[in-house]
Amino acid sequence: MPPTPAEMPAADPFAEPRSARLTAWGNSLLAGFAPPDQAADEIVGADERHRVAGLPGDAAGDQHGWSWALGRLRVLGVQGLRLALPTEGHPLGLTGPAGFNTAALAAGEAVLAVGLPLGFVPEVTVYGPPGDQSATVLWRCTEVREAPPADVPLLHEAERELAEGLREATALLSRLDVAGAGPQALRALEQYRRRAHSQLLAPGYPPRAVRVLESARQVSALLAIAADGHGAAVSAGEMAARDAALAPLRRTARRAQVAAYNALVDERV
Repeated sequence: MPPTPAEMPAADPFAEPRSARLTAWGNSLLAGFAPPDQAADEIVGADERHRVAGLPGDAAGDQHGWSWALGRLRVLGVQGLRLALPTEGHPLGLTGPAGFNTAALAAGEAVLAVGLPLGFVPEVTVYGPPGDQSATVLWRCTEVREAPPADVPLLHEAERELAEGLREATALLSRLDVAGAGPQALRALEQYRRRAHSQLLAPGYPPRAVRVLESARQVSALLAIAADGHGAAVSAGEMAARDAALAPLRRTARRAQVAAYNALVDERV
């Protein structure tokens, strides 16, 4: 059985989800903006290896790299990919059935094909000593239900929600004195600023999607810093109140990220 997120090493809170990379570069390839080898390399990123299992027509034990797998999906009629970032009580981007939703929730992410009822969930194996770790990823492909993905906004809706959410987050975190919480908070803020200059999305995405994703990442970074215990709230009651206040902003940021990554598919109409 694959490890759960809780069993894996602590992840970089500002890292791009693997399913997000697959969605962005898979869409770019399927739309004709990126060549197969570049798309596959970008999907794998810093991981050691990615393989895909369970594609239609596969025999038991068959596994493929993404360059071949994306070509096969295009032949089968897949027109694009959509990101899902579900959490407990919020099946964001999922369509069912229950078995697929359960696997996606355990992973915290998934990808759904457009044009063919297929979904992909990553199983990540991390190895190596702390500080020198790498990972291999096996993407399990299974059938999903043909239905609108849960709670995914359109890009313009996500942009409006984010603008409101960012104002709320800035005001709230200012009251919590996150920016003045000491060296640890300052290091976290600097880490985000460095990561913010990395490439967002992939060739072919509209500028508005890039703008929405950057805003969503900014909100997520502020929330991650606050969740690490930075700021003036120190008692259990104050921390619980802070978490309750930040929960709607986390949902807003995740919805915006999903809308941005899905824009190359959803904004065509």
